[in-house]
Amino acid sequence: MDRPRVLLADEYAPMLQMVHDLLEPQCDVVGMVEDGKAVVAAAQRLRPDVIVLDISMPVMSGIEAARRLAKTGARIVFLTLHFDPELVEVAFDAGALAYVVKERAAEDLLPAIHEALEGRIFVSPLDQATGRPNQPT
Repeated sequence: MDRPRVLLADEYAPMLQMVHDLLEPQCDVVGMVEDGKAVVAAAQRLRPDVIVLDISMPVMSGIEAARRLAKTGARIVFLTLHFDPELVEVAFDAGALAYVVKERAAEDLLPAIHEALEGRIFVSPLDQATGRPNQPT
């Protein structure tokens, strides 16, 4: 696969644009939507290789959208502010292959997408002492 086709979903338009700009040199961003219901519909229409979505979205949460998308075999990468280990578990139970915290997007998102494309799990590294995401180097 030369350039993965990626669908983005986040309720915050500036974040969508930032992620688009981050991915565009190596991926084809085929769509950007701002709620969970829209990402399910767009995924059916656009058939992306990977779906990058937030957990907190209007109309339908990212978790519920992931549950629906996982039934179609979609490769799902969460990109979120939340770093609670219990929420990470919920995300993987919903069908995600990768979990990236937004503050590490520049370092972790592309590797997470590539791991998801290979069917492998990826999680942004956490500092064992604080339980917070490692600071980018």
